[in-house]
Amino acid sequence: MILLQVPTAGAPAVDSTASAAAPAQSMQLFDLIAKGGWVMIPISLLFFFALYLIIERWLFIRGNTRVDDNFIDNVKDMVMQGNIKSAESFCKNQRNSIGRIFEKAVGRIGSPIKEIEGTLETVGQIELSRLERNLGYLGIIAGIAPMLGFIGTISGIIRIFYDISLSDNISVGIIAGGLYEKMITSGAGLIVGVIAYTGYHLLNMLIEKFTLKLEINSFEFMEVLQKPTEAARVR
Repeated sequence: MILLQVPTAGAPAVDSTASAAAPAQSMQLFDLIAKGGWVMIPISLLFFFALYLIIERWLFIRGNTRVDDNFIDNVKDMVMQGNIKSAESFCKNQRNSIGRIFEKAVGRIGSPIKEIEGTLETVGQIELSRLERNLGYLGIIAGIAPMLGFIGTISGIIRIFYDISLSDNISVGIIAGGLYEKMITSGAGLIVGVIAYTGYHLLNMLIEKFTLKLEINSFEFMEVLQKPTEAARVR
């Protein structure tokens, strides 16, 4: 056993220190992004712009679509008691979309029912447009970012094969090394696209939820205004 462990003459000595201490290469995120090439610049800009839009719109929509459960009941009670000014002030103090909508509608009480309905619809559309502002950009980013990633990958592949044609060296290492770097752009573009796509639809869900509340409250409000008219018709 001892003889088997003795190295034979002329055999290269194994450097155990060098083999054990071979450091594993690690790649930092910034280095990975840098290897993607120039296409990563517009993709990065789209990423930060998408994040800004999602955060800004979420805060704006959440702040303007909060509806108190007792809001419409309070408005109806004030209107039925004839406190029109109090109802108008109450709506104004809400400082949100539904408050501004019903403030205009309450201010038109005394006009024909059709005019009040038209006011609700018009002001409602204005407020919904304010909530939906700039959401279209998220949809554009969701479509453009993946395409930019594919453009970066295709241009990189073209460059790889062009270099191979010049050097006449078909090496798996050269092809794989260059290809994985160019695939970074595709991955980054898809990630940005998914973020923008998800943010776009989540924000639209919040708006749709508010729209349903607005329709319910508008129906209840108009029902209160129509009761005196219906009573007069019965007489």
